[in-house]
Amino acid sequence: MGGFFGVASKESCTFDLFFGTDYHSHLGTRRAGMAVYGKENGFNKEIHSIEGAPFRTKFEDELDGLEGNYGIGCISDYEAQPILLRSHHGSFAITTVSKINNVEELVKDILCNSTHFFEMSNGEINSTELVAALINKKDNLIEGIKYAMDVIDGSLSLMIMTPKGIYAARDKMGRTPVVLGKKDGARCACFESFSYLNLGYQDDRELGPGEIVVFDENTVKTLVAPGTKKKVCTFLWVYYGYPAASYEGVNVEKMRYKCGELLAKRDNVEADVVAGVPDSGTAHAVGYANESGIPFSRPFVKYTPTWPRSFMPTMQTKRDLIAHMKLLPVHDLIKDKRLLLIDDSIVRGTQLRETTEFLYESGAKEVHIRPACPPLLFGCKYLNFSRSKSEMELIARKVINELEGGEVSEEVLREYADPDSEKYEKMVEKIREKLNFTSLRFHRLDDMLESVGIDPECLCTYCWNGVE
Repeated sequence: MGGFFGVASKESCTFDLFFGTDYHSHLGTRRAGMAVYGKENGFNKEIHSIEGAPFRTKFEDELDGLEGNYGIGCISDYEAQPILLRSHHGSFAITTVSKINNVEELVKDILCNSTHFFEMSNGEINSTELVAALINKKDNLIEGIKYAMDVIDGSLSLMIMTPKGIYAARDKMGRTPVVLGKKDGARCACFESFSYLNLGYQDDRELGPGEIVVFDENTVKTLVAPGTKKKVCTFLWVYYGYPAASYEGVNVEKMRYKCGELLAKRDNVEADVVAGVPDSGTAHAVGYANESGIPFSRPFVKYTPTWPRSFMPTMQTKRDLIAHMKLLPVHDLIKDKRLLLIDDSIVRGTQLRETTEFLYESGAKEVHIRPACPPLLFGCKYLNFSRSKSEMELIARKVINELEGGEVSEEVLREYADPDSEKYEKMVEKIREKLNFTSLRFHRLDDMLESVGIDPECLCTYCWNGVE
């Protein structure tokens, strides 16, 4: 995943750019960067790895060299960005939030028709540079952005900084957000709506799907009108979003309370306390506790002062150990208790199984698991939620293959997605057995969509039901 922040200001943009970008740190773990433009010094940029330290510690000593009136910044799980380019469009900086499934096809087309050198990291082409190469195939930036959106299989939102202003474009299906803010003498665009509030900006509006705008410190101009069809990623509310964020006018924390409430309404389990897996599971648990009357508790806490979210070794065994070590038990709240635990989702199940074992070892009598979304049956095609994991690593897919004796068709998978089917019940019970839960009940898709509260036709549910 990733997030970005851009600002155009009459005065120096550096302060707003630094903190606005930093407010997106929950969306990425590997790379961060900022690029600025000023009439006196032209373009400048800095990019750093943030795998071992927070964003602020890597950039605060370099802010004096990042002076300008325009700036864009990015936090990313993958490619280094923003990148600076010089092309027939002139010089510009670009940053993206994207998932490109047809990289090889696009690269082959570019190399067959022109000369281009792609930056590579760990054998993978920098997708932001690929987007820039696609844009450069057209006569102007607007046509280039439209072209890139049309030919990319996946999703693409972006910002481009030029000496005349900052272009912002939202994915053509609106899968990821782009939000505009404004204050006297400055305007901004970002992924997270809360990122500019403490900087003195007020809400302006969200871009619509496929909308392209350009803004400077004074005005915002729509260059391409928004489309009418929208498929916003539902995981923005369930998992990705920070509690203070809102998408499509719906606050993340409020949605999670509603999510937990609807989970509780369909449940009849007897438990002593309700707890959330920190951090994203906590609000879901509060909603469940409020509706069920079962007390909310924190039987374990995450130790974060010296454990940045981004500190994760590459070996999976070590990653699992680190994830386990961050959680500290509060034995007085665990011993002899029947615990109901809510997590945002179950992907492979490894960490949640280890968390359950750690609760049993700490004296819990029972551990009931209530994920805040349905079983994940399909790898995400539109965001990088499961970029490092194949579909066959999803615990639900593993179980289905075991039950069916091999890989199955999408038609059969959709039968397992039906919460009222016998196949669904068998799948859930098999997952429960494998992960050693006392009981397991997933959130229903219809209830989860009701928790969001906008037209379900505007929400992407592909990873749960395979429907595009």
